[in-house]
Amino acid sequence: MAKILLVEDDEMLHGMYTQKFKNQGYDVVSAFNGVDGVELAEKEKPDLILLDVIMPKMDGFVALKKIRKNDVTKDIPVILLTNLGQEEDVKKGKELGATDYFIKANHTPQEVVDKVHSVLQDN
Repeated sequence: MAKILLVEDDEMLHGMYTQKFKNQGYDVVSAFNGVDGVELAEKEKPDLILLDVIMPKMDGFVALKKIRKNDVTKDIPVILLTNLGQEEDVKKGKELGATDYFIKANHTPQEVVDKVHSVLQDN
C-alpha cells in the first residue's frame, strides 16, 4: 500500500483528502505545517507528498526546497496543492522540483487522487 504525506493546514480540506485517499486504499500520514511536513517526510519516507503552499511556520516552497536538498527525501514525488494560480507560482514550484502543481479550486479531490495514482505508477 502506497504511503502519502499530506501537508495541508486547512482542517476541512485535510480531512476530506485524508478520507478520500484512505477510501482508495492509501496509507495517509498528516502534517499541518511545513516544518512538521519536512520532518515527517524524512521520518516516514512516503511514496508521494501532497504539499500545500500557503501554510504557517514554513510555506510549501521553502518546505519543497528542504525536501529536495535532503538525501533521504530528494527523490520523493511532490505535488503542490494550492490556491495560487499565478503563472510565476507554478513556474517557481516546477523550478524547485515539484512533480506537478494542482490549483485546489480547479480540481476535484477525485482528480487529485487520480493524479497521485498516475504519478505513483510512473515511478
